Formats: sequence, structure tokens, C-alpha cells
Amino acid sequence: MPTNISDQAAVDPRAQLGEDVEIGPFCMVGPDVTIGSGCRLMNNVTLTGRTTVGENNQFCPGVVIGGAPQDLSYQGGETRVEIGDHNVFREGVTVNSATEKEEGLTTVGSHCYFMACAHIAHDCRVGSWVVMANATLLGGHVHVHDHATFSGGAAVHHFASVGSYSFVSGLSRVLHDVPPYMLVDGVPARPRCINVVALKRNDFTSDDIRALSEAHRVLYRAKVGLDHAREILRANGNLIPPVNHLLSFVQTQQEGRHGRARERRRAA
Repeated sequence: MPTNISDQAAVDPRAQLGEDVEIGPFCMVGPDVTIGSGCRLMNNVTLTGRTTVGENNQFCPGVVIGGAPQDLSYQGGETRVEIGDHNVFREGVTVNSATEKEEGLTTVGSHCYFMACAHIAHDCRVGSWVVMANATLLGGHVHVHDHATFSGGAAVHHFASVGSYSFVSGLSRVLHDVPPYMLVDGVPARPRCINVVALKRNDFTSDDIRALSEAHRVLYRAKVGLDHAREILRANGNLIPPVNHLLSFVQTQQEGRHGRARERRRAA
């Protein structure tokens, strides 16, 4: 089907549009924007900067994708935003372009759902099947792994990593990395239990869930230390692949600064 562009939209002729793209009234699409087939820009949507959008994405009113990074050191370099397929960006969601401090790239995967007023800052890397509820805020350089979920009003410190199949409770202040498979809550957010709901929904076995629950117990309740925890889990037959992934994540986290793996310790 042909692309449908409202007479009240401002689409630069240099923008690249796929088939069956719908652009509603008062939208603005910049010259360096590429939009894949089947995307829908409802109204008052802005796609600017060097932005590439995949197929079948939905952008609700007030969404701004590709705006300059909110970083005072940014001097206008040629940085980018890349977005995958089948994402929903609800009202007022913002995704900023990157700085030049890392790879110059802000990315969003596929099959994500971003609720109203969520913010993805510069240099973030957001995976696939991620859900961010209303007013969730990601600081710069945050990495979010696949299948992570954020409840409303959560705020994530810059350079933090959020592991796969994790859940961040509403209004949590995330200062440290969020381990995979965990539910975190609080100010600051701490692992409270495993994210049983996500594990069951994604076909983790009962043995996986039992082993991860035991890993949470020894790591965050008994607090025996990583090496001792590994030996306890091995002795009890719980050192299975998901648990090994969790332990590797925690080890890398502990090697970083302030509980964030991607902030490396300074040399003495």
C-alpha cells in the first residue's frame, strides 16, 4: 500500500520512507530519518536527527525520537538512534540521540512497549521485549537487557545495567546494576526476590526457578559472598546455566565502581 502523509505534516523530502507508512497531522520528520514499512505516526510526533526506525512501530502523540542528547559536553557530532521493529511508543516518550563518549549510538530493540512519558537518554542500549511503564527514566549510558520490566516512575542512574527478566518496582531509585531474574525495589533499589512471574511466563522450568530462588537466598539473604555462594550452589546441584549467568553478572558488577559494572575502577 502507498504511504499516507497528512497535508498538515512536515516531512523532509530527503527522509526515506518504507511502504504503508502513515504520518498524521502536525508530525515532523527530518532529512536524516529512515522509517521502515508499516510504521504509524499518529499526530504531533517528531522524528529528527540521524534516526533509523524499523518496521511496524507505532508512535503516539507527543513522541520525540532523535533529539540532541541532554549532555552539556555535546558539540553537535554525528551520532545516531536506531530502533528495531514492532515497538509501541506511547504519549510523550522521548529517545535522545547519543553523545560521542562511547559508540555514538542510542539503540532500542524490538517488541518493546514504552508507556507515557518514559525517557531513554543518550547512549542507552535497550534490548527487546522490554516494558517501561509511565514516567520511567533511564539516565545516559544505561544498558537494559531483553525482557526487563519497569513499573511506573522508576529512575535509573547513568551507566547502570538492568539484567534480563528482571523487574524494577514503581518509584524505585536504581543506583546499582539490577541482576538478571531479580525483582528489585526501594530507595535505593535492592534485590528482594526472584521475578517468578516473568520466569513462568517465559517457560523457565520449575528446576530453574528453584535454583534461582536458592541463588537469591545465598547471595542476598545469607550474604555469604560470591565464591562461597558458588560452592554452596554447586554442592546442592543448583549451578545450572541461569544461575551461572546470574553469578557472572554479579561478579562483573562487583568489579565495577559504585555497584555498576560499566563504571570501571580507577587504577591505584
